[in-house]
Amino acid sequence: MRKIYKVEEEFVNSRLDRWFRRKICPVPQSLIEKSIRIGKIKVNNKKRKSSHKLQLFDSISLYDLNFSEKKNIKKKYIYRASKKDLKESSNIIIENNENFVVINKPAGISVQKGTKSMRNIIDILRKRSEFQDCTPFPVHRIDKETTGILLVAKNRKYAQLLTSLFRIRKIHKTYLCIALGYPQDKKGTFRDILFYFEGDKKIETTAVTHYRILDSNNNYSLLSMSPETGRKHQLRKQLLIHGHPVLGDNKYRMFEKKRTPKKSLMLHSYKINFSINETKYSFKVDPPNDFLKTLKEKNLKIYQ
Repeated sequence: MRKIYKVEEEFVNSRLDRWFRRKICPVPQSLIEKSIRIGKIKVNNKKRKSSHKLQLFDSISLYDLNFSEKKNIKKKYIYRASKKDLKESSNIIIENNENFVVINKPAGISVQKGTKSMRNIIDILRKRSEFQDCTPFPVHRIDKETTGILLVAKNRKYAQLLTSLFRIRKIHKTYLCIALGYPQDKKGTFRDILFYFEGDKKIETTAVTHYRILDSNNNYSLLSMSPETGRKHQLRKQLLIHGHPVLGDNKYRMFEKKRTPKKSLMLHSYKINFSINETKYSFKVDPPNDFLKTLKEKNLKIYQ
């Protein structure tokens, strides 16, 4: 029995194996590879590798495939947004158009689900009316405890476009943070080597962030920070390296033996600017009340 599928715009430039898992069935990679090898999965009547990039209206033929029995497939837990989640999320969408939304992300919720946090923005958006006929695609991330601006694409075309703009540094982000102490110069650039591990292999990456002191006193400072690169936990790691960790950060902090009580992370994604086809986009969201309250407590002026 042969079934034929036409590649839709949503899957243009997607790998064949990823298309299969999303469109047909989430089977193991080994089963997809075997089916391709014996000719049960073809693209335009030809055998293609699992990594083959699909194009619009490609014809994918499936021959005598039956994956109704999924004994060897681990059942994935899917987070289902509650009525409370959907009600609360109505207040966080600050821009909604046919290609993307802009979110004012609250603290305490991940962008995507992980092993330690199932509740996430993307799964909540899937159930909202703004995504009734489309799929939310994350194009960048901000940490679970970080607040502020988050871009989410509505289709694969814009997901790829926005991801490319981030990669070539055409999307400019500005963060606000309250830090311990203050850098020696009123403005400048942090250039640091950060490390992470892939298995036992240690990987070095360069992180570049431009900063400006908006206000400071002997103990604390309010900083504007614009990352040029996009490394994981970049701002938090760099501020710790330079001796000025973000307030409320219990991961990248000083004085390891004196763990402070759990407090809000004083890091906020404040502005984002970019252009698409000569149309300029600029979005700004004010920090949450916890941030403003901390500014007052630390005798720092409200930013302009």
